[in-house]
Amino acid sequence: MSFPLRSPRAAVSGIMVFGRIVDKIRLNAEGKLPAGYHLGFMEGNRTFDDRVCRLLGVSFEDLTTRVLAGGTDEEILEWCFQNGRRPDPEHIEIFNGFMSKRGWRDAASAGLEKNKAEAGLGHREDLVTFFDLMDVEEGRMA
Repeated sequence: MSFPLRSPRAAVSGIMVFGRIVDKIRLNAEGKLPAGYHLGFMEGNRTFDDRVCRLLGVSFEDLTTRVLAGGTDEEILEWCFQNGRRPDPEHIEIFNGFMSKRGWRDAASAGLEKNKAEAGLGHREDLVTFFDLMDVEEGRMA
């Protein structure tokens, strides 16, 4: 059985992380969100959920309501564009670049190292981003 969350690298209409958030909302509603996974915002921590919602100009609560109303990922994203904002291709490229490199030589590096150590992967020098760590922990990378 494959892990129930998509890789953060999996893009919906070109936007990374969005599909993963939709997966977490759906799984949480079914009572199947894996233990240890958070949903939405965390006080004092800019989460990936927070960053995607800010890119799209929608609240996490409104996104959750829309996801639970049903529809495809693309329909939900189009709703975000209509009710928030539609980033242009350059903003999406910048966003994806930032997100895919988070933890690599930036302000989040210490947090990445802490999370790697907690996962027993502190020795893995090839894990340089949060995307890498998620993909290894969730069985998509060796």
